[in-house]
Amino acid sequence: MPDTMTTYQAPARQPNGPRPQVASALAARHAPYAEREKQLHPEVVEALREAGFARHFVPSRWGGHEGGFEDCLTAVADVSRGDPSAGWCAAILASLSRMAAFLPEEGRRTVWAQGPDSLVVGALVPGGTARTASGGWLLAGRWPYVSAVHYSDFALLAAQVPLASGRSQTRFLLVPRAAYGIERTWDTVGMRGTGSDTLVLDEVFVPAEHTFLVRELTSGQEPEGGGPGSLSVPHKNVSGLTFAAPVLGAVRGALDTWTRTTAHKRAATNAAQPPAVSAELDLARSSAQADAAELLLIRAARDADLGVLDTELAGARAQRDHVVAVDLLLDAVNRLQRTGGTGAQSLSGPLQRFWRDANTAAGHAVLKWEPAGRRFGAARLAVPVGDRS
Repeated sequence: MPDTMTTYQAPARQPNGPRPQVASALAARHAPYAEREKQLHPEVVEALREAGFARHFVPSRWGGHEGGFEDCLTAVADVSRGDPSAGWCAAILASLSRMAAFLPEEGRRTVWAQGPDSLVVGALVPGGTARTASGGWLLAGRWPYVSAVHYSDFALLAAQVPLASGRSQTRFLLVPRAAYGIERTWDTVGMRGTGSDTLVLDEVFVPAEHTFLVRELTSGQEPEGGGPGSLSVPHKNVSGLTFAAPVLGAVRGALDTWTRTTAHKRAATNAAQPPAVSAELDLARSSAQADAAELLLIRAARDADLGVLDTELAGARAQRDHVVAVDLLLDAVNRLQRTGGTGAQSLSGPLQRFWRDANTAAGHAVLKWEPAGRRFGAARLAVPVGDRS
């Protein structure tokens, strides 16, 4: 694969992709509630459901859209432009529904028995304890940082489960909302509205048909019974999109706020006093970085939609670009916050919220530079120079 591979040919667009306009406006209106209550307003959650985020990746046989990654990326960014916490939850709901499609037939039937809009949340880091039981496992424990858990219908929880051989394997286990409680532990600097509290589960039986191996998701192994092409993409090659999209939206929101405020200041300035050109330079640099980041993320999403992330080098480049895009976005939003004046520091203003949210979201483990950079470097060096296969 050449370093200069171009994949900007337009993919087939999904006519029923997420419709974020109403959700974005509601999210912006209820952002103070989300900040204060540390979870989204119920109206925002229902707007996300109605927008189609939960059903976006769901197979059509279950009433879903079988949507693509680019449509999801742009829709999440649009919601995040109003409130990044809402955009984060939208991304989680879409991603976890995609993961639910890896369940066996009975598990999928359980999740989507009432339609494709079930809100599935999850924990990807293994936790809790599992004991062998006839036909499945008995699962109990605590899983922190489960975003949107307060409004969930189901949860997919990663855990190490014992096997008859004495070994163990990592599985995702599906549990219904009635089985788990919630402990309020989420109190952060940014992304306060995601409600990423701790899921608490007393011991409950989970049948094997409500579980699947983590390696099926990470390898892109198409689930039994088939499904949309998005399921064949290895998770590590697209997981960064889930968390980069809210950062992109946050920076777009910050640019909106900064530009509007600066334009008002300039309009109120004495006409005899020449305006400072530094504001123009700051805006040009930050907006260019946001545009560059968006192009990187769109390329990565389109590559996933086109099915060309099937080699280690292609997947590594996509992961690298997720992280580099977020680095560009952080530089842009940090400049806006630094140059926004004293008013930008006000807790009643939106600029500092976009700034806090972007920096908090960027701290997610999948957006760390070293593993992404090492993976790409190793993959690229393993391909001889000039080898275009």
